[in-house]
Amino acid sequence: MEDKNIVWHRVLDNKKDLPEGRVKTVTAEHQGICLTHFEGKFSALDNRCPHQGGPLGEGSIENGMLRCPWHGWDFHPCTGLPPGGYDDGIKTFPVKEEGDAVYVGVEKEAEHETTISDIMAETMVNWGVTKVFGMVGHSNLGFADAMKRQEQKGKLNFYGIRHEGAAAFAASAYGKLTGKPAACFTIAGPGATNLFTGMWDAKVDRAPFLALTGQVATQVVGTGNFQEVDLVQAFNTVAEFNQRVQSDSKHADLMSLAVKHAILKRDVSHLTFPDEVQETPAKANAKAQTPEGRITPMEIAPPKEMADAAVELIKKSKRPVIIMGHGARFNKKEVVAFAESLNAPVLTTFKGKGLIPDSHPLGCGVLGRSGTPIASWFMNESDLLIVFGASFSNHTGITPKKPLIQVDFDPLALSKFHKVDVAVWGEISRTLEIFSSELKGKTQTEDQRGEIAERWDIWKAEKAKRLTETSDKGVSSIALFEAMNRLAPKNAVMCVDVGNNAYSFGRYFEPEEHDFLMSGYLGSIGFALPASIGAYTAVGDSRPVVAVAGDGGLCQYLAEITTLVKYNMPVKLIILNNHELGKISKEQRAAQLDVWKTSLSNPDFAEFARSCGAWGKQVSKAEDLDEAMKALFEQKGPAVLEVVTDVNLI
Repeated sequence: MEDKNIVWHRVLDNKKDLPEGRVKTVTAEHQGICLTHFEGKFSALDNRCPHQGGPLGEGSIENGMLRCPWHGWDFHPCTGLPPGGYDDGIKTFPVKEEGDAVYVGVEKEAEHETTISDIMAETMVNWGVTKVFGMVGHSNLGFADAMKRQEQKGKLNFYGIRHEGAAAFAASAYGKLTGKPAACFTIAGPGATNLFTGMWDAKVDRAPFLALTGQVATQVVGTGNFQEVDLVQAFNTVAEFNQRVQSDSKHADLMSLAVKHAILKRDVSHLTFPDEVQETPAKANAKAQTPEGRITPMEIAPPKEMADAAVELIKKSKRPVIIMGHGARFNKKEVVAFAESLNAPVLTTFKGKGLIPDSHPLGCGVLGRSGTPIASWFMNESDLLIVFGASFSNHTGITPKKPLIQVDFDPLALSKFHKVDVAVWGEISRTLEIFSSELKGKTQTEDQRGEIAERWDIWKAEKAKRLTETSDKGVSSIALFEAMNRLAPKNAVMCVDVGNNAYSFGRYFEPEEHDFLMSGYLGSIGFALPASIGAYTAVGDSRPVVAVAGDGGLCQYLAEITTLVKYNMPVKLIILNNHELGKISKEQRAAQLDVWKTSLSNPDFAEFARSCGAWGKQVSKAEDLDEAMKALFEQKGPAVLEVVTDVNLI
């Protein structure tokens, strides 16, 4: 009578697929099996060699013995016993043949026992971290298995990428766009260290971010084990919260604290999971946590003294100007309404591009090196600057020579580089409520809308002149971005890279209802394509996602086009290909140095995209731009438009 605890699994459809004298690896449920065919008999052995776990199904039968492919240990192909019959043989499983098929019987699997990883993964999901980018590997398999269970329940989405650096950029972009953390996930050692650039990108741009890394077993830490890196020590400079998970940790608390730090500090959290901890059974009373009762609202009002001082300055102002930075992105409607009440021109930093449409009567575009002469003109003609969520970087160039009010949630960001007249520490939404209430009917500002329209007319005439500049070497950047102004979706999330392409984008592209993602303070090349992955996971099909990259940056993560294809992410990628690191060449000339080592050898990017399964087209003439760009935005799936550009026409 058959054992009711044995479950039979078909492991070979046709016995001819495993000839006499051969072995192969098969799987029965989750049990790895070395299936052998020796002396006319099919046999099933545990696939793990008892020495170091070598995969016996990848070995061979030599002189009547099954030889492990790793270290050459021998076992009988049918009994699993070693020569001499020692007690370190291999477990065997019953086999039966039915027609041409071969079946292996394994014991019915016990129900899954909740692990430490299960508790922590569920807690992570409860806190709203539901998007994970990364790569599954040998030192993170236990936590990966726990995330698989969350994904099967429909509570989490995992996106396998081609390089861990892309995972970090995707998570950073997600945090910048949503204000909520996504996670990136890697193995120990090199997988984890590949996250470093993206972690810093999130940190300096104040994006919530969660890094989850595997780690070698605790017992071999410090011995120079394969892929051993002290990740807590390695990430000390970048992670605000940085802990190794131990078997006796308070696991739900630990994950809650990691996510809480990421959200409230708008910073990087990192947890590393030693291999043996991941699959350790959780304690009987262990439960996942939720954020209920664990996090406070953040609409903090500013100190009354500073709010009053700001109100008094605004009352006296005739020509106030409002500057919005990336930190104001979740309060842009309130800031614009405040500007309208003051008739105040609104400028943005490059990181804040698009927080007000260029078509708005008060919109003046981007201030600084990537900006328009409109923005700089109104800053210089103002009698008061009111700055929301901006960091006063050199790139932006907010002048300290004007009376200045700065509003920011971070007290350390206030007056960071120089003294300001009124430094207001508070959340922008709450601060604006106070300003609006106190100022109602008490301002005497000039209506500058007419001047704004005049300055736009001047700038548009200048752009029209630049459009007449042509070249046999390729399309001008202004022609490309003018085509995008006409044809790009008006509500797209725009992911921008670093280099001359970004400068031209900031200057010439006219935002409507767009959001912009870029590597701001870190200024890391290669950001755009991975960022588009993070952006798409945030907005799904509710909004288009467009990535704009130069050839230099794109090639750092070019293989991520296959990620777009795999997950059918309808990202539209526009590449400016000038076969040069044009920004670096420009800097070498500015420093009165020779242009050196900046030329590039590129593939045909459109052809590469097609080879990956995406739509791809190349354009080298301005007159072909509109037709090609229309075709790009008509595509349902991932699509790439390569534009051959002249490095000097930016």
